[in-house]
Amino acid sequence: MADPPTGPPEDINKISFWMPGNYIRTVQRTSESYQACKDIIACMKDRAHVERQYAHQLTEWSNKWKSITETRPLYGSLLRAWQCFFSSTERLSALHTSISQSLVSEDAECIRSWQKETFPRKMFCGFRESHDLGTAFSCAQKPWEKRLKKLEKARVVYHKSCQREQSAQEKETQAKNNANLSESKLSKIQQAREKATQERSKARDRYEKVLGDVTGFAPRYMEEMESVFDQSQEEERKRISFLKQAFLSIHRHLDITNNESIKAVYSELHHMLMSISEPDDLRWWKNNHGPGMPTDWPKLEEWNPPIKKQKPGKKPKTHRGTEEKAVMIGGVRVRALYSYTGEESDELSFKAGEEFLKVEEEDDQGWCWGVKEGGVEGFYPTNYVLPVK
Repeated sequence: MADPPTGPPEDINKISFWMPGNYIRTVQRTSESYQACKDIIACMKDRAHVERQYAHQLTEWSNKWKSITETRPLYGSLLRAWQCFFSSTERLSALHTSISQSLVSEDAECIRSWQKETFPRKMFCGFRESHDLGTAFSCAQKPWEKRLKKLEKARVVYHKSCQREQSAQEKETQAKNNANLSESKLSKIQQAREKATQERSKARDRYEKVLGDVTGFAPRYMEEMESVFDQSQEEERKRISFLKQAFLSIHRHLDITNNESIKAVYSELHHMLMSISEPDDLRWWKNNHGPGMPTDWPKLEEWNPPIKKQKPGKKPKTHRGTEEKAVMIGGVRVRALYSYTGEESDELSFKAGEEFLKVEEEDDQGWCWGVKEGGVEGFYPTNYVLPVK
């Protein structure tokens, strides 16, 4: 149990409760709570020893346990309440011997007895609650994980088919511009391009079908996972409630009211203990380790062809006016196969299906000069367009 992280956010799909295997944090909460009880018992035994040693040993106890609590799994208002015991002892000068006896014989024993009843173990499997939660989460997540694997496989197949189609289209364009190529070879190249288009269409249909299955299954998956999570939350609520009462019992033994300064110390401590909030702590856990965490649900990822980027040592794409270029009288009308957003001021931006004029031939970097309606002009990647017949 710990307060919310303050560092930069991680990839939400790596830590999201909904992704495969990430429910383990909630499963581990049982063993962490068990450890917290052991720590609290040890903590209060140490406090009792400090009570017998009076003021200077109270300071030793406070300093020791302040550092220990920073590495323990309690979180939220429960953690803050525990830490308040240490700040209170720094303001005390002496405590009665009976306080030490009460802490050991009543409070520590009460927590130990409750701990033994609340955390039954399963042979070779650790705590029974952890085993049962892990099994239930795994059963609920197995169909979802299987669908995610199918979706990733379909996505890869679709994107590869898009690459093959683009390669076939480039070959077909080159063949049409080759006057020496026989009709039979041109026909074969066109047939290969048509086949690649058909394969791409089938792969996309498959991708969309698998994505639809994943999307349709999500509500059922969420319902089953939240059902198991709610069981875990209820067990945690009981633990928080018990520890709150245990802390209040410890407070009653420590609250020496015949001294006004001590009374003021414990009045503040009581206020902190009463601020322990099961809903707030459970809400924090839900939002940081449970269903309240954000996630990117699967969606269709469109494929875009790679752009021929300038390599180190190569000359940049030729700017108009710096070299002689073959200017086309009237230009050639082309249609965009894919959308492109210009990355530099001299590049043309367009959407898939948009038509404009190609007014200069391709340079050795794979760029052409084009003009859109309205006079907007600039460079664009040649492999993003095809001539309009």
